[in-house]
Amino acid sequence: MATVELRFSALPEHVRTARLVAAAVARRAGVDETVLDEVRLAVGEACTRAVGLHRNGGISAPVKVLLTEEEKQFSIEVGDEAPHPASGGRTPGDGPGGAEAEIEEDAMGLAVISGLVDDVEVSSGEHGGTIRMRWSTTPPATFHG
Repeated sequence: MATVELRFSALPEHVRTARLVAAAVARRAGVDETVLDEVRLAVGEACTRAVGLHRNGGISAPVKVLLTEEEKQFSIEVGDEAPHPASGGRTPGDGPGGAEAEIEEDAMGLAVISGLVDDVEVSSGEHGGTIRMRWSTTPPATFHG
């Protein structure tokens, strides 16, 4: 099992780098070429979400991305360190509709990811959250010469 770990400051300009790294590692892992655009888009959406959560929460910790190549699958895990209140929960200092707008935007991002990736797990709690996405891989062709 090979793993690449990427950590980046919660700045929007780093999301593009995460997308490029994810596509390169996915290609090497054997993810079908026709799926690479979906990998890029899903990672971009997950990283943009994590960056937004960090920036809105004033969190200076980096966004974490783990890219893991296993025997027949490739997975990407995007983690944030933003506390996620229970659904419907509001944090102190939220303006009117502030939390609702963020929850709605978050739900939209998760819906986009779910539309791009068949196997998605989302977990969250008071110490942060994780989006785990998986794709099937095909073993690299071996050369018999």
